[in-house]
Amino acid sequence: MSRLDRISMAEARRIALAAQGFGGTRSANPTSASLRRVLDRVQLHQIDSVNVLARAHYLPAFSRLGAYDRSLLDKLAWGPKRQRKLFEYWAHEASLVPFEIQPLLRWRMAQADRGEAGWTSMRRFAREHRAEAMAVLQRIREEGPLSVSDFDAHKGRPGWWEWSGTKRALEWLFWAGHLTTATRRGNFQRVYDLPERVLPASILDQPTPSEADAHRALIERAARAHGIATDRELRDYFRQPPGPAQEAISSLAEEGVLLPVSVPGWRHAWLYRDARRPRRINATALLAPFDPLVWERDRAERLFGFRYRIEIYVPADKRQYGYYVLPFLFGDRLVARVDLKADRPNARLLVQSVHFEEDAPDESRDALSGELEKMAAWLGLEEVSLPSGWS
Repeated sequence: MSRLDRISMAEARRIALAAQGFGGTRSANPTSASLRRVLDRVQLHQIDSVNVLARAHYLPAFSRLGAYDRSLLDKLAWGPKRQRKLFEYWAHEASLVPFEIQPLLRWRMAQADRGEAGWTSMRRFAREHRAEAMAVLQRIREEGPLSVSDFDAHKGRPGWWEWSGTKRALEWLFWAGHLTTATRRGNFQRVYDLPERVLPASILDQPTPSEADAHRALIERAARAHGIATDRELRDYFRQPPGPAQEAISSLAEEGVLLPVSVPGWRHAWLYRDARRPRRINATALLAPFDPLVWERDRAERLFGFRYRIEIYVPADKRQYGYYVLPFLFGDRLVARVDLKADRPNARLLVQSVHFEEDAPDESRDALSGELEKMAAWLGLEEVSLPSGWS
């Protein structure tokens, strides 16, 4: 076998971390350009409604850049049109995605428009309730950006369907690409608008690629974000269906964009042709549960020997590690789990529990303390409240 064919587990970890933007020197003052480089690496930031610490879409950039100004991300996602570079759509899950990916996701929008994608409760709006959904769309076309609550005046009006149907109609229109997000209100409520009033014409006017070409482009982006990955991990990044994704993987392998490699304990693996292969990674980061480095739990376990599950929906007395647990990356290993909460009224970062892995190096404790102090300052909290027994 050639040297490229065989990759150790330690090297696979370093490749994956470098592809995700870990291991570089953090700037004291991260700029909008720094943030855009992170987004170019990871391709998307997953959105989640849980705000016990910070909204999930803010955290991956902090893990890689340190204390950046969150308003920079707000401007890229929901700021004035000339400053925007991101839009919301179902990419992995609900995500912030660079504009240039929009044409590559039109196949999913077309599927939703035909009633072949999206939640089952929404699909009826593609067929038997399409007229009602189009009435919602028309009102936004005429009146401008609206949220679900803006339709409250219609609740109970003769001829108007039940309130829950309004939300489902709006979400179907969003899935199908008829609407996008104009902004988010203070309570993070989505405000819907027409794509042509939000996205630049230079994006919307691009020809729609064939589904095969779109899948190939998405798989290549997933490969770049992973560095090294299995078939399943490549197609999971943008939640692509197995058949078209596999065809795309085979095509990219034939072209030499994906290189077959052997990793101990993996059934198969692909190395991205341009992946960096650093000899060392020195990283220190707290990772959100929805960070792309760890959101595919089997991959996290395979790469780091770290079994990780989020326990938000587990009853409190049955949780093993806590409610909102962040893995702690030190060097090129995941060495601890930290249950965090922002106590905003008292300006404290509550460290509700810390669980170190058995083989965590001694110096990881001080490194974690330093990262907790940085996170507290970034969130505008004045104190880190450590659990009893911490010294």
